[in-house]
Amino acid sequence: MTMHRRSVLAGLAVSALMPMRAQAQSFPNRTIRIVVPFPAGGPTDILSRVIAQKMSEDWGQPVVIENRPGADTAIGAVQVAKAAPDGYTLLAAMDTTMVMNPATKANLPYDPFKDFAAVTLAAKNTSLLTVRAADGPKTIGEMIARGKASGKMNYGAGIITTRLAGYMFNRAAGINVQLIPYKGSAEVVQGLLTGAVDYIIDGVASSLPLIKSGQFRPLAKLNSRPLPVLPDVPPLAQAAGMPELDDMSSWIALVAPAGTPRPIVEQLQSKVAAIYADRATHDRLIAAGLNPVSSTPEEFDAFFRKEAVRWARAFKESGIKLD
Repeated sequence: MTMHRRSVLAGLAVSALMPMRAQAQSFPNRTIRIVVPFPAGGPTDILSRVIAQKMSEDWGQPVVIENRPGADTAIGAVQVAKAAPDGYTLLAAMDTTMVMNPATKANLPYDPFKDFAAVTLAAKNTSLLTVRAADGPKTIGEMIARGKASGKMNYGAGIITTRLAGYMFNRAAGINVQLIPYKGSAEVVQGLLTGAVDYIIDGVASSLPLIKSGQFRPLAKLNSRPLPVLPDVPPLAQAAGMPELDDMSSWIALVAPAGTPRPIVEQLQSKVAAIYADRATHDRLIAAGLNPVSSTPEEFDAFFRKEAVRWARAFKESGIKLD
């Protein structure tokens, strides 16, 4: 290649980057939307609202939450996948969106591996197996015994991860428990509160006020990570004596439409990392039962692709059929 041609190509590359850099330098200059694919009140919604509030304060631009529940997060995911790749529309994606749907569903209306640009991991949740304090069992062993004696128990769950975790627990425990599916955490909690279900598997945040008030009793957590707000709750794998049930909790991430300029992705990621570095915000999320975790775009991309392989294999080997 001649020196002249190399210079021309280099000039073209720089010219192509200039509009992208200019766009990034002026970002954000209007409203940002974070699409939450759940009803208001659940862990993903709570986390997203904290991030949105801090982004808005720091950037001086509105950052609004748009709740678009339905179809196991697919409605919200499609909306963001089809949005302009300019950083002004983001998706609060979950393991359901990025990992579970492709593992368990055919003909998804979006492709998590192609339709999104990874921004950052946002939280690693802890899911709980929870019962009513007034009439529920006091231990996992007691609950299994009740299930075997009655054969008429049911449980509530929202996202595929918690539904699948319930299936796997019931199967390992040898009890026949009927799933009552809900659209989100607020409905799951209400189902347990009203007696529609005997137990639930759900994130900490929505149940925590009722646990603190003594109305709910958490019997186990679905991983072995520390849980500062509920330090005495044992891991399910330990409480049930079933090591194969370890680490079945969910996570939350932020993604943008594929093609979003890298400098804008980096600004968004850096802002989330800065928000989490604020001790008051970090402590506020921990107190709500959320575990804020940020990452680089590359780290999150590698993480979710590895999780996709793990859960696709687990789902196939389990033989479980989800309705």
